[in-house]
Amino acid sequence: MKSIITGFLILFFGFAVSTNAQEKKDPRIRVIAIFAHPDDGDAKMGGTASLLAKMGVAVKFVSLTNGDAGHYKEGGGALAKRRRAEAQRAALKYGIEEYTVLDNHDGELQPDLSVRLQVIREIRKWNADVVIGMRSNDYHPDHRNSGKLVEDASYMVAVPNVADDVPALKKNPLFLYMQDHFKKPNPMSHDIVVGIDEVINQKLDGLYEHTSQMFEWLPWINNGGEVDQSVPTDPAERKAWLKKSWIDRSVISDAQRAGLEKWYGKEKAAAFKYAESFEITEYGSQPSEAEIRRLFPMLKK
Repeated sequence: MKSIITGFLILFFGFAVSTNAQEKKDPRIRVIAIFAHPDDGDAKMGGTASLLAKMGVAVKFVSLTNGDAGHYKEGGGALAKRRRAEAQRAALKYGIEEYTVLDNHDGELQPDLSVRLQVIREIRKWNADVVIGMRSNDYHPDHRNSGKLVEDASYMVAVPNVADDVPALKKNPLFLYMQDHFKKPNPMSHDIVVGIDEVINQKLDGLYEHTSQMFEWLPWINNGGEVDQSVPTDPAERKAWLKKSWIDRSVISDAQRAGLEKWYGKEKAAAFKYAESFEITEYGSQPSEAEIRRLFPMLKK
């Protein structure tokens, strides 16, 4: 009888599978990262995601748009399909459990109620302990609006009468911002800093799968709207070019280094060449240092 009812709910309401993580009461730490485009989360926290996955944490990426405008000669449904496939291949490199790409148009993301409800449902379905989004000050309107959407979902994820087709969380998760370099209206606060040298090749491998972005779109837009002839075609040479262009250029700042020293100690922190930072928002739970070390096991003393 229960299986018949479950099947009915899936068929007519589409949320029985969505509540699975809560129903199973999975004891693992559960992290969801929500961003604007396929490859945003990869660039900002692909290393941290890989480390968490290796340590048994359930990690999910969610892109709020399908990326269908992110190219100089391709677009629409064909590009969206291509970028969705790239995201799935990248997920395998990081070892994360899911990489969902929602079907909102690239370049048109708005922080409205309909998308906010999508965000709330994604967080609830994952039964998230940690939610990681983008800051709402950024050069790209989709980035800004994705950050606003995650902010607006915080607290509401625990309100039962909002998006009531998916059970509300029993707690408000820890909400974090991914790192960026923007200074106004306020610079990034490096509250949690993760050294990622151990998995830098995994991050590189994941970014490599986003061919449309790493080797086509980004080199074109950064080259004045011209195809960048310096991008290699040989796979090994491409990977070396990618590391030099998009990873090795990210120098650890003094603020990041101070964060590494806090979480790893001065001696260990000095050895890191690569790091990713997160800022604790004021909208979710406010964790103790011990709770942060529990949620990010790589930081345990």
